[in-house]
Amino acid sequence: MMRSTYKKVPVLCATLIPFVFACSSSYAQAIKNKSTGGTNPPVETQAANSKYKPAFAGQTRIAGVKTKTPYTVTLLSKTLEHPWGLCLLPDGRFLISEKMGTMSIVTTAGKVVKKITGLPAVVPDGQGGLLDVNIDPQFATNKMIYWAYSEQVTGGTLLAIAKGKLSADESKVEHIEVIYRATPAYKGSLQFGSRIVFDKNGNLFVSTGERSGADIRMQAQSLNSSLGKIIHITKNGKPVPGGPFAKTAGSRPEIYAYGFRNPEGLALNPATGELWESEFGPRGGDEINIIRPGKNYGWPVITYGIEYSGEKVGDGIQQKEGMQQPVYYWDPVVSPAGIAFYNSNVIPEWKGNLFVGGLSSMHIARLVIKNNKVIGEERLLKNEGERFRALAVGKDGALYAVTDGGKFYRVAKK
Repeated sequence: MMRSTYKKVPVLCATLIPFVFACSSSYAQAIKNKSTGGTNPPVETQAANSKYKPAFAGQTRIAGVKTKTPYTVTLLSKTLEHPWGLCLLPDGRFLISEKMGTMSIVTTAGKVVKKITGLPAVVPDGQGGLLDVNIDPQFATNKMIYWAYSEQVTGGTLLAIAKGKLSADESKVEHIEVIYRATPAYKGSLQFGSRIVFDKNGNLFVSTGERSGADIRMQAQSLNSSLGKIIHITKNGKPVPGGPFAKTAGSRPEIYAYGFRNPEGLALNPATGELWESEFGPRGGDEINIIRPGKNYGWPVITYGIEYSGEKVGDGIQQKEGMQQPVYYWDPVVSPAGIAFYNSNVIPEWKGNLFVGGLSSMHIARLVIKNNKVIGEERLLKNEGERFRALAVGKDGALYAVTDGGKFYRVAKK
């Protein structure tokens, strides 16, 4: 089972499972790694779940950093209904998806000004429900919204991607159409993914989970399955022409990259235009990846995590030719959810940093990036005791976050 349910205290939170392995070698390596990113010790001091060694210096437990700019943390609201997705609107307000099947439009002061209902039925069990939401790049004129949700179909549930037009009074979505379904369906309620990001041409990147079960997880390696993938589709749900597997017999042409477990974070790096992803491991092995077309990211063949039972995953290997290494990984886990690059000048030292919502870890991780490597890590809002589900940078240069507990935060320069 995965850790990313909407409940505030997860049943199988990996950080609550007693550690069974010594951490001396991992921590010694971490101390050595700090030479790549600063003078402070790593922010992680707990024992690792495994004795696995990183593939390169700085791949895990990088040196700690600390924000020098004075900032304030403001709790704007605590009444959202299990929020999941957080999307910035052109006028500076936010569109927030809520797990049970509604959306809210919320001001930067935390006031819910519109409640959107009448969306297709979701299956809110486990990790399912109404998941991510994003707006069309031309939303200011076409009012189109795209969202992901768990749908009941013959044979189980699946991840569906739908679109529709926000009504003039902002109370409902009209002309709803399901444009893509991640098949096959599966009788389970775990690991759907899913985030939606628009590329520079207005097409959609969609992340899909592999649905967790031991009887289906290997489909993450199958090019004839939508599970455990980054999918690249048009606004009508068709494969983007010229995809890496468009001419590969027996492959789905919409697949952009494969070999993922439960990718709950996607964001474009504004400095490079590259797509970055955050991914849940099992016990250990949470990852940050740069997604490149046609590449295999390894799950469940390679991983830095172990099974929840304590057994190794598969053959217990971390590297294999033809499979990509994560830019960064965590052990023990942080349960990474939504991610956002900070691209404002309001807090200059944050510019280009990647912020990662942590669920079981109950903090926001700030990762300092240089030349596509993580060179520093900081933990923010760790005293709030919240599971941070999604992040966004506002027009005011503040970092906004929603939590599974229904809270809405702003982190802003003093």
